[in-house]
Formats: sequence, C-alpha cells, structure tokens
Amino acid sequence: MLPELLQGTDAGGFLIIQDSAGCSGRHLLKSFINAALNREEVVHVLGFEVSEEELKDGLNDSAIQRLHFHDAYSDPLGWTGHQSAFTVHQFCLEELVHLVKQTSQSKPATLVIDSLSWILRHVSPPAVCSTLQQLRKGGAVRAIIGLLHADMHQRGTVGSVCHLASSVITVAPGMKGDGAVAKITKRSKSGKVIQDEEIFSIKEDLTVVVQGKPSQHGPKQTDPEEQETDPTANLTFNLRLSDTEREAKEKLALPFVFSKEKKTALLHSGPGSGRIHYEPDANDDYDQEDPDDDLDV
Repeated sequence: MLPELLQGTDAGGFLIIQDSAGCSGRHLLKSFINAALNREEVVHVLGFEVSEEELKDGLNDSAIQRLHFHDAYSDPLGWTGHQSAFTVHQFCLEELVHLVKQTSQSKPATLVIDSLSWILRHVSPPAVCSTLQQLRKGGAVRAIIGLLHADMHQRGTVGSVCHLASSVITVAPGMKGDGAVAKITKRSKSGKVIQDEEIFSIKEDLTVVVQGKPSQHGPKQTDPEEQETDPTANLTFNLRLSDTEREAKEKLALPFVFSKEKKTALLHSGPGSGRIHYEPDANDDYDQEDPDDDLDV
C-alpha cells in the first residue's frame, strides 16, 4: 500500500506521517516530496523544523525549481520582523490560499507541512483542524501532506487531526535493524477503511523499497499492556475442579432435590398415616348459594 500512496493518485487527499522520538518520519516525508516532484507537480513546503538547505538535500535536482519553500524556520513566531518569513500566526485559510496562488501554475499544488506539531504547539487544535478541513475542501491545493510527532501531544489532539486525514502512516522502528515499519490506515471516499503493515527502507535517492510484511520476518510481539492477565493466577485457593472432584460433585444428592422414591412416599400415604375428618355441626350455617353470608359485611 505504501507504493500506492507514493503515486499520489487521490486528489484532495490529506496524508499524515505520524512518527515519534524513537523513529523519525522526515525521510519518508522527503520521499513523498520527491515523488510529487517527479510527477511534475508543484510543491509548497511550510518549513518549521528544518532549513531550506536541509530539506532540499537529496531531492531531484532537475525538478527542484517546482519546489517552493516558505521559510518558517528562521522566524516562526515573527519576533525579528522578517517580511519574507512565514509565521505560525499566518496558518489560516486566507493566508495559505494567497501563498499557494502566488506562483503561476496550471493545476493545484501539493502542500507539505513540516510539521503540524509545531503549529499545534502555538495554535489551538480546533482552529488547526478547521483550517485543514477548509483547505482540502476548497480546491486551492491538490493534496496535503503533514508530519506529526505523536508523542508531543495528547491522544485526543492526535486523534482529532488524524480523523481528518484520508491516510495515516505511523512509522515505528523495525526489528533487528531491518528498516522501519509503516502502519497504514487508508479511508476511501465511500467510508471503507483499509489497514496494512509494511517493512520499508529508504535509499539515498529517497526511493522507498518495501521489504515485506512484519509477519514474514518473525512472530509478532504482543505489547505487554495488551496481554490478557489471568485473574485467578495469584489466588490462595483453587477455583478449578479435577476430574475426580467433578465426578464426585455430579454424584452428590442435594438436600432440596427429591428423588423419585421420595416423591412417591410423600404423595401416597401408607398404613398408619394420619387423616383429618371434618363433620359439620348445627352451628355451621353454610349456604352453598352465598358462602359469605356469615360475614358481617
């Protein structure tokens, strides 16, 4: 699925590369930038975390003229007053549309945000989500690609941003140093969700090579927090019965369960059993037509 996402066939999509301190996703982000440039697309990059030189290092030199880097690295908060710098306070729909349309182009460009975490540290998550939703629905850009450091934010913030994305790639370190693992979640326009895991590596020319599935390289390790614990493991008594104990339990006659012989003895009186006979006397004024005649009502 990773090569399919690199082809960029879905117009109007929003792709999030989610990484952590244990495994960086910037090299994969540059692979997506390089793939868009090779498709002769115009790419706009909001660079908050690395300089323009570092970002362009390794990209296709023949297509680098279609890359427009908006410097948010040197003065991200606008403290020095550089007019050419892009600040985090300009992250709104009007400013972004104006920024993208400054360059003459025949088709919408791809917007790359490096990174969303920097913006979320200074702009409220609802405002960021609203801007991203309006931007992808407005048609000003063909697609949006954002890098998100998941371990820098609360789980609710990460979930809200990822909920807007059409595809989420979570990058994790691989086992035994054989590349990284990409956990992919793709949502189609019909609402269908497809999930996949792939082991990949990135060459010097930023080409992504898929090595296979994690299951093909060894047994999948279960997270200790996800392992089910046995609630009867540390008890001082035994809750389970052996075969002998279970057989003895089944043969035991319970005191409130009557056997067939006991039921027969109780229902049929034998010799010597007592009987009660009632003979009405003269004081018994019983009217069969009105049984309640003797009551004072």
